[in-house]
Amino acid sequence: MSIPVGLQLYTLREETEKDFVGTLKAVADMGYQAVEFAGYGGIEAKEMKKVLNDLGLSAPSSHVPIELLLTQLEEQIQYSVEIEAKYIVCPYLDAGTYLRGEQNLKNTLINFQKIALKCKENGLQFAYHNHDFEFEKSVDGKYILDHIYQSVEADLLVAELDLFWVKKAGLDPIQYLSSLKNRCPIIHVKDMTNDNRKTFAEVGHGIIDYPSIFEMAEQMGIKYYIVEQDVCERSPLESVKMSIDYLKSIGIA
Repeated sequence: MSIPVGLQLYTLREETEKDFVGTLKAVADMGYQAVEFAGYGGIEAKEMKKVLNDLGLSAPSSHVPIELLLTQLEEQIQYSVEIEAKYIVCPYLDAGTYLRGEQNLKNTLINFQKIALKCKENGLQFAYHNHDFEFEKSVDGKYILDHIYQSVEADLLVAELDLFWVKKAGLDPIQYLSSLKNRCPIIHVKDMTNDNRKTFAEVGHGIIDYPSIFEMAEQMGIKYYIVEQDVCERSPLESVKMSIDYLKSIGIA
């Protein structure tokens, strides 16, 4: 069974701000099968579900900032349930506030446990999306990211591994992905430029060996590929089309 290809809508944040539904239509027209939300543009969940159905899109996951997870968890869960999402993802943590220092990390893990349990009670799965700073060492000498996954049970917290940031941290994406076998249902698919900047590139237009990653994805337990490009050097719509066109050319999308 082929793994669906989705788009993290943060990539098109300026476009969704102007025309949310029109942007979703453009994404569907390009051939993306799914979207990952980063905010809902003020659209009610019921209406959003109808739009997704009309466009033939699924929305397996949403990025929800930690502030909202801590203050509006019930509302966020209800929205996700209504649009038939499967995952609520914490997209980012300020390292100084939440990850560095024994007490900060401990507090974060306590909060993750609570959020994850609440998600589970409602039939959702909680996930964490990494950057590169989680590959600093924590107090016990492990990578912060490893410490997180070893401290919260696998049935409560899964990984949304961002392979660009793994590479940016100096690790081998394939090797690190293998260490999270059956615990990483979603991967963020983004590429890295082949120059000194090592910045964001369209998928298939950079140095990350995606064909090898796709080859092992099913046995790793990956359920979704989510394309994301934090910053685009051309029109973001053009960038995300280049990525999906490449994925189509190798039979992935």
